[in-house]
Amino acid sequence: MIEAVAFCPHPPVLVPEVAQGAAAELAALRAACRAAITRIVLPGRTIVVLGGGPVSKAYDSRARGTFAGYGVPLEVSLGGDGTGPVELPLALTVGAWLLHEAGSSAGAAFSIGADEADVQLADGRVALLVMGDASARRSTAAPGYLDERAAGYDAAVAEALASGDPAALGRLDTVLGAELLAAGAPVWRAVAGLVRGRYDAEVLYDDAPYGVGYLVATWVARQS
Repeated sequence: MIEAVAFCPHPPVLVPEVAQGAAAELAALRAACRAAITRIVLPGRTIVVLGGGPVSKAYDSRARGTFAGYGVPLEVSLGGDGTGPVELPLALTVGAWLLHEAGSSAGAAFSIGADEADVQLADGRVALLVMGDASARRSTAAPGYLDERAAGYDAAVAEALASGDPAALGRLDTVLGAELLAAGAPVWRAVAGLVRGRYDAEVLYDDAPYGVGYLVATWVARQS
């Protein structure tokens, strides 16, 4: 059973060593991510990280990621021992870093590629950490420049996250999301296919620094 979900973005500048002098600019976003993760971590729950990647692939807790491509020789593992290969894509690497910063770790992770392959979760008590940016076309300074549709798309994502309704995530336009460079679009679609029922939801952060939409939210399963 998926008991809780935390939704976070995955800009590498969330990591202070990567951001360097700009680290303070994302302090509020970093704090919101930590608060969201803290809400879903409970004894007996397995944390599973979902994020975009070049291909759909499952990773066990030994897998590692690196920020070397951003000029920082920092590696992070999903789990505790970190003896596996350095193979995590960026979204999962940032997710692993956020978990460790919150004093936790993951039991497994899945990257979601363009094929949006099915994610197979083990039985038991599970919480998801879902990594995904909204549109990267919110301003002229954005990586994809300004697209007038971007603000409306991000507002629809925020509304879906605030609803606690998986069906609302499933109704998001993934074609439009791709046009707006929303890395989270296929990941949110995957989540819509995994979770069932309704959740108590809260959006903890909704802003677009650097012209990229970043959203942080939590879902907690309603008690029957």
